[in-house]
Amino acid sequence: MKNQAKALFAVAFLVVMIPASSFALVPYSQDFEGLDQANTAALADDGWLVFGNVFDGDGNYLYGYGVFPAPNDGGGFCAIAAGEGGADQGAQQLAVFSDYNNTDHANGFLIEANVFQEQMIEDGDVSDNWVFTFDAKRGNIEGQTTALAFIKTLDPNNGFQTTNFVTVDMTSIPDTWGTYSVSLIIDGGLVGQILQIGFASTATLYEGSGIFYDNIDWSIDGPVATEEKTLSNVKSLFR
Repeated sequence: MKNQAKALFAVAFLVVMIPASSFALVPYSQDFEGLDQANTAALADDGWLVFGNVFDGDGNYLYGYGVFPAPNDGGGFCAIAAGEGGADQGAQQLAVFSDYNNTDHANGFLIEANVFQEQMIEDGDVSDNWVFTFDAKRGNIEGQTTALAFIKTLDPNNGFQTTNFVTVDMTSIPDTWGTYSVSLIIDGGLVGQILQIGFASTATLYEGSGIFYDNIDWSIDGPVATEEKTLSNVKSLFR
């Protein structure tokens, strides 16, 4: 698994540019209550994306696939769950798990499933501290499965190399709800790069891999208030 961890840093997601996210970093929040659980495009319509990486049993990188709009059908990556919340999580949550549609599970390969939102970093973001906060509880993780949450930055001018990968390990969290966060201060070298926030699970042999997430918040916690930053980004659309 150590080799696998090293490979996580070495392999960048392939990415797509989302027009709605091309005007610098903007706050995002989601409690999943307003999404239609029966709509297979519900997560995709909310901007969620997925990407898969595959490693052999020694952690050597084999291949990747994506980026794809996030599914909501229960077969791979993610789905809107119901009935898993506590008093603060409401009726619906986000379940993140392995891509069980990938038959290389049966070959003992490690399937890393990434579920994320992405935005672009611009000049006005420099020096801001952005915080990714969310509620989470353990699902049916078993065997060799691992899980994490992350903030990642990628440099499109350097082969989409990973320039930041800030994580929190979700593998052994309790099966009761807790609140977790990771943060990143934007420096000048990140201007023009892609920023992703999201969750990943790595599993093999069809082992259980589910983690439940809710009350997602991506917001600024730095020299500029969130409301002021949002207004600035809206104004930039009309320049």
